[in-house]
This record gives sequence, C-alpha cells and structure tokens, in this order.
Amino acid sequence: MKQTRFLALISFFVIGLLLAFIPAPKTKTVVFFGDSITQAAVKPGGYIDVLNQELTKSGKSSRFNLVGAGISGNKVPDLQKRLATDVLAKKPDLVFIYIGINDVWHFTHPCCKDKAGGTPVGQYETGLKDIINQIKATGAKVVLCTPSVIGEKPDGSNAEDAMLEQYATISRKVARETKVKLCDLRTAFLKHLKEQNTENAEQGILTTDRVHLNAAGNRLVAEQMLAYLK
Repeated sequence: MKQTRFLALISFFVIGLLLAFIPAPKTKTVVFFGDSITQAAVKPGGYIDVLNQELTKSGKSSRFNLVGAGISGNKVPDLQKRLATDVLAKKPDLVFIYIGINDVWHFTHPCCKDKAGGTPVGQYETGLKDIINQIKATGAKVVLCTPSVIGEKPDGSNAEDAMLEQYATISRKVARETKVKLCDLRTAFLKHLKEQNTENAEQGILTTDRVHLNAAGNRLVAEQMLAYLK
C-alpha cells in the first residue's frame, strides 16, 4: 500500500515537472487592416469587439491579440503607404485585409469624385498583391476579404453593384494567385440580404447608411471571420 502511494506521488511529481517545461501557447497577434468599417470595429458592438466576445466565450481570448488598423476613407493605395508602420511593425501572425468599398465608392461619392476618385482596377489588383506579398514575406498569414456592399437592395439595382462585383472578383482572383485564404464577405452579405431583405430596402438590414455596419452587419462579419481564428 505504501509502495503504491509512493509510486503515485512520484508519478504526480514527474507529470508536474514535465508540465512545467511545456511552454504556454504563444499569443497570436491578429491585425485587421482596412477603412472606416474596420476603424469602427474596435468600438463596443463592432466586429472586432464581437470577435473578442466570442473568443472569451470559448476560452480562447488569451490566445489572440486582436488589433484594429482601420482608417476612414482608405483605399488600397492608402494601405500600401501605411503597411510598414500600421501592420508589419506589430509583427502579426495573421492579417485580415478588408478593403475595396472606397476604391469603388469614391468614383461617384461627392467627397472624392472631383479629387483623387476611386482606384483603377489595375492599380487595385497590383496594390493588393503588393500588400499581401509584403505580409507573407514576414511569415505571417493573410486572409483577404471581398468588399461587402454599397447599398443593400438584393436585386442588383444598387448604383455601384456592377463595379463592386468586378472589384470583388478581382479580390477573389488575387487570393487564388497569391495562395492566401479568402473571406468572401460580399457573397455572405448578398446571401443574407436575399433571405432577409424582402422589401428590397436600400439600407437598415446590415448597414446604417448603405455601407457602414449596424449590429447585425458587425455580427455577420465576425461570424465569417471567426472560422479563421480556430
């Protein structure tokens, strides 16, 4: 009996000693790179905040450090200019790139159509590839998101639908060619709107103003992104 207890104590001691030398899982830095949608995502109810809540519920919050790097009005060329300081300097393990709305919208938006305007398709594609390749060169992973919506009518009658779909198609192509993960937000938004927006409303289902996310929109984005944090 004494020998059994002694062996049990030795076993517990050995297991404890082994566990002491097992390093704790590294906290992964995840940067969300984008425009005003991402800038607002760190606020209560924003999609980054929702992601943090979901990670906490599953007991995984200590494994991830979620960092917002969104600036209002940004387009792909703007992300290129601040990539080094706002993303690479943070030494991320994973970067979500959620961009494309302003690259399209600024062709027609009153704020910009007489100024810099939107981003031509060629510059949009080469810019995305440049950003992704620089991130990958550091060893970090990338998830490229398609631009979501400019207007919520599910019948394709929003003014920018055709151009936005063109840019989303380019994003899908870039993801394939650079061999990074694709988070197809546009497809997810359109599916949701076809099911939920039966009145063909221009806004109010997933956005507050045709573009920026309401609570349901932030929840939808978080749900789509959460799969890449597992």
